Amino acid sequence: MYKPLLTADDIYKKEFKTGLRGYVIEDVDGYLDQVIKDYEGFEREIERLTRELAEAKSSSSSIGFKRDERRVEPEVTAPPSNSSNYDMLRRISNLEKAVFGRPHQED
Repeated sequence: MYKPLLTADDIYKKEFKTGLRGYVIEDVDGYLDQVIKDYEGFEREIERLTRELAEAKSSSSSIGFKRDERRVEPEVTAPPSNSSNYDMLRRISNLEKAVFGRPHQED
């Protein structure tokens, strides 16, 4: 898992050197305050997701679910290649009758 190089506390405690033509300290402090808030939010979110993942792992192991188990779909076999168009049309017709029923007869 990736561990950030800086923590919110590291950013808060950072001291910058000032020179004759350096940055305005208030601007730097204001920007770093925003960065600190973001880092604190990220740290809270990482902790929440870590707890959620641990809970999910423990609940999945308690019900016997294995990660590698995957649902296997049955294979659909193709119709024999030597069937004629007539056979295919007859099968389609039978399927349509089964699904849609017989057509209505007009009086």
